[in-house]
Amino acid sequence: MADTRVRIPKDKADLVRALKEGSDSNGPFQTYADVIAYAAALGAQQGKRSPLDEISSNPDPIPKEHFISRKYEALIHLLSVASTQDPKSLAGNEDIEVQQIRVFEEYANAGLDILNSKLNGVVDYSESLLLLASK
Repeated sequence: MADTRVRIPKDKADLVRALKEGSDSNGPFQTYADVIAYAAALGAQQGKRSPLDEISSNPDPIPKEHFISRKYEALIHLLSVASTQDPKSLAGNEDIEVQQIRVFEEYANAGLDILNSKLNGVVDYSESLLLLASK
């Protein structure tokens, strides 16, 4: 298995860092993988994908293993099948794995666009995300 990583768009890096809890943020998510998985699900729910342009180096691209350990591999697979309408997109070869990650990244990028517009000027991300999720 290749060292597959999920890239974060450079123009959304500040938002991703702000959504993760840490010493300089009180974001609602424990890990960057959680942020990206939520954004991908939101992008898919809205039926939106957006290709990545520049890639962030802070935070760095996230190893796929982080998503697997947090049980997000099924989400990656489901989004791939839904976007291609082809169950062969679940085959276990390296080219397909790269394609799955690109689809996941595009849904996440679109989801981050949505979050960016919904959370612009918001102080308490947790409350706003709960309201967004309830709609």
